[in-house]
Amino acid sequence: MLVQRVVMPASSLESWTVLGDDDLPVAAIERYLAYLTDIERSPNTIKAYAHDLKDYFTFLDDRGLDWREVRLEDIGEFVAWLRLPPPARTGRVTVLPSVEHHVSAATVNRKLSALSAFYQHAARHGVDLGELLITWGPAGGRGGWKPFLHHISKGQPVARRTIALKTARKLPRVLTVTEVQAILDACARLRDRLLFAVLYDTGMRIGEALGLRHEDITAAERQITVTPRINANGARTKSAASRTIPVSAELIRLYADYLHEEYGELDSDYVFVNLWGRPHGHPLAYAAVYDLVRRLRRRTGLDFDPHWYRHTMATRMLRDGVPVEVVSAVLGHCSVTTTLQVYGHLTSEDARRVLEEAGWFTRTQVSW
Repeated sequence: MLVQRVVMPASSLESWTVLGDDDLPVAAIERYLAYLTDIERSPNTIKAYAHDLKDYFTFLDDRGLDWREVRLEDIGEFVAWLRLPPPARTGRVTVLPSVEHHVSAATVNRKLSALSAFYQHAARHGVDLGELLITWGPAGGRGGWKPFLHHISKGQPVARRTIALKTARKLPRVLTVTEVQAILDACARLRDRLLFAVLYDTGMRIGEALGLRHEDITAAERQITVTPRINANGARTKSAASRTIPVSAELIRLYADYLHEEYGELDSDYVFVNLWGRPHGHPLAYAAVYDLVRRLRRRTGLDFDPHWYRHTMATRMLRDGVPVEVVSAVLGHCSVTTTLQVYGHLTSEDARRVLEEAGWFTRTQVSW
């Protein structure tokens, strides 16, 4: 099977499909991916789902299973199959216990999440397997933990995956002030410096930055508005609603310098455009940004990713005492719970700092 990129002829929107061994789209997968395209899910999301479903249908073909008649035990075998190195998936190669899993537990859980969504969609079209990977349980969960807004949702059942692997919690990667400055100073152009300054000052996603228009920046109020819209460079916002982010006066001055010294009389609505590459004047694309990141990695010796700026900004705000609900609004999270899930580790770090400042660990009344 093969995952194939597709461009919609009417709208030029990008999507993905999965081709079978006969070089034709796999009908069940195609219906689901087309649905995701229709509801305007991100092309990157659709691509990830396409690869996940390709793996699943490859497993089913190897086992001679029909996707409409699988059992929960078959899903368990699929998980074990994913963890094997590809040469061992045919069963003709023995895997030693010391061999590491081919994919991580987090990757397996992501693929199971894709299967769950696929089967729930299929259930709406008459395939009675929509809850194959979902069980329904009490909202409180085990151990007495209550989710955010429990007082509103209590008494209502909550969906949970039947199968999920335990994963180690990954802490968000952040940049130090010295590293941020080194990257900014390594930028040879004001446009590039402005891009990373915007990421650092606002915490917006790279797709949101690439979709910025001049009308989104109001110099007098010192704020930038992130607006969901279709962009010519394929840049997308993840949030469904617009949000306005206060920014520093220094960022506004850098934006003005960029317009005066590099942007000039160029007729474009986009803030970040091709000024030296081709096609000239077109909005900057993801590929151009990641080429820039690779060059900056070589110049600075820092292995960083644009998304680290978002984590850095959020971490900086929380450590400076900004209320979590304000941080959540600035980041464009759907709820405060999302912010706490990603950055909740800061609570214990901040508690240690406060305790150390209070001399808690040095003024003990007993000796160990």
